[in-house]
Amino acid sequence: MSVPYWRLSGFYFCYFATLGGFLPYWSLYLESVDFNAIEIGELSALLVGTKIIAPNIWGWIADRSGRSLRIIRIACFFAVILFSGFLFVEGYLAFALLTVAFSFFWNAALPQFEAATLFHLKQEPQRYSQIRLWGSIGFIVTVSGIGRLLDWQGLAFMPEIITGLLGSIWLMALLTPEAYASQQGIDGIAIGGILKKPEVWAFFFVYMLLQVAHGPYYVFYSIFLNQHDYSGTTTGMLWSLGVFAEILLFVLMRRVLVKYSLRHILLVSILLSILRWLLIGWCADNLALLVFAQVLHAATFGATHVTAIHLVDYYFGHRHQGKGQALYSSVSFGLGGVLGSLYSGYFWDSQGARFVYSIAAVCCCMALLIAFVWVGRDNAKQAGFV
Repeated sequence: MSVPYWRLSGFYFCYFATLGGFLPYWSLYLESVDFNAIEIGELSALLVGTKIIAPNIWGWIADRSGRSLRIIRIACFFAVILFSGFLFVEGYLAFALLTVAFSFFWNAALPQFEAATLFHLKQEPQRYSQIRLWGSIGFIVTVSGIGRLLDWQGLAFMPEIITGLLGSIWLMALLTPEAYASQQGIDGIAIGGILKKPEVWAFFFVYMLLQVAHGPYYVFYSIFLNQHDYSGTTTGMLWSLGVFAEILLFVLMRRVLVKYSLRHILLVSILLSILRWLLIGWCADNLALLVFAQVLHAATFGATHVTAIHLVDYYFGHRHQGKGQALYSSVSFGLGGVLGSLYSGYFWDSQGARFVYSIAAVCCCMALLIAFVWVGRDNAKQAGFV
């Protein structure tokens, strides 16, 4: 079966368009309905905390059934229904319960779609970045558009906007055809044998630390800019700039993968991550340096994520692809996201942005050391990514 390029790309577009409405502005919305920094950090931790468990449950079901798209469709449907509850509830407890329920389904969709995309690409995994870039385009469309809308209308309509965007993901999931895993090569290895490899756990630990470092960016960057008197439009443009740099990286990634090893790309990206968090934390009043820091998003997220997708594909093969993508999501975005959200929430008011972003840089230093010692020395070359 030929690759359904536009339907795969359309799902990524809608998914990350939703993220572009949610990620930069939901913390501002929570602040506008009188939640404090600790409560915002805790609600954000709950949102990503279900990634520790939910993707693994859905990944096991998907690999057992061989029907990733069916799982994705069910998850997206219930994500829309549950998120619409934010139109009606009030108070911290109600928001917390609804966040857990909604995110249990929301966090199931993307890891399984990553696996489904690789199933469709079969022997051409290097084409992944050409499909994934449409997600970044979707993110830019909504993050810039909603930034302008907020300057005009305020934050009151955020639940309605995000509910509509979630509906578009479900519709694209209905349009995307199912793909089935092949049973070749490394796929004969049991999942337990894969998880016994020290390099696999070093890989997971590196990506957990990278997501801990992203915690204050995802949760507090918009609040941070607002505290330094940047407008909603400027906030949206800075978010968009980071993702635009990511798009350029995705366009060039196929050539980069031919020229450089996954290990090389990962180590350089982590070095640039250290620089980025220090610039944001210590140069808040210098717009030019904030712009440069956002350009570094191409490395800190774009390059590290593409590298991770290829390494998971190599480590886990097609047979365990759903479980592998789920583990990557749960350990990095889940556990790492929880820790990053919690520490940034607890220290934001008491210690300030400089301290919080400096801790992010320290986490990247630890990730760099572990990656240098353990990750990608032999496996990337064997996989052909040199």
